[in-house]
Amino acid sequence: MAQGIATRSVDAVVSRKPMASHQAMTIAHASATNRTLVEPSFPAVIVRGLEDARLALSEGRPVTLLSAPGAALYAGCGWWRALVRQARAEFPDVAVADVLDCADGSGHALAALRIGQSWLVLARAAPGWGEVAAVAAAQGGGVLDTAPQALDLATRGAARRLHDWLQMGTTLGDRKPPLG
Repeated sequence: MAQGIATRSVDAVVSRKPMASHQAMTIAHASATNRTLVEPSFPAVIVRGLEDARLALSEGRPVTLLSAPGAALYAGCGWWRALVRQARAEFPDVAVADVLDCADGSGHALAALRIGQSWLVLARAAPGWGEVAAVAAAQGGGVLDTAPQALDLATRGAARRLHDWLQMGTTLGDRKPPLG
C-alpha cells in the first residue's frame, strides 16, 4: 500500500461528512459494488506553487498537498501534476498525498483523471459529478464535494503554524488537533 493512503471497503455511494481538524478526509464517492478504495489520510496544506510545496515537505512529516480553490480552472491539471512530481522528487522520503481542486469544472476534473490525478475536489452541483466520481473510483481515487480542512500557506503566519499543523495525527482519530 502506498504511503499516505488509507484503504477501506465500501459498498454504497457515500457523501463526505463534516470532520474535526485532526481528521484528514473521507471519501465522497464509492462504487455501488463492494470495492476497496484508497483515500488521502495526512493533514492537508494548501499550496499555490513549488515553494509552498517545498515548505510543506521540508518538515519531513506526512502531508496532503491540496491545490488552491479552483486551481484546475486557472492553473491547469498539467501544472498540478508537474508540481507534485517535482516536489516528490525533491523529498523522496516524505509521505505525500495530493488533491486537485477543480471547483465546478467537470471537464477539468476529467482531464486531470486522464493524466493520472487520483483525488479531486469537485462541487457536488457540477454537471456530471456522479460520472466523474465513478471514473475516479474506477481508477482507485475519489472525488470530494468540498475541500478538507487545511492550513493555507498563503495566510499570514501560516509558515509559523505549519510544524504544529503537521504534528496532527496521520490517520483518522490518531491524535488530538493542535491548539490554535
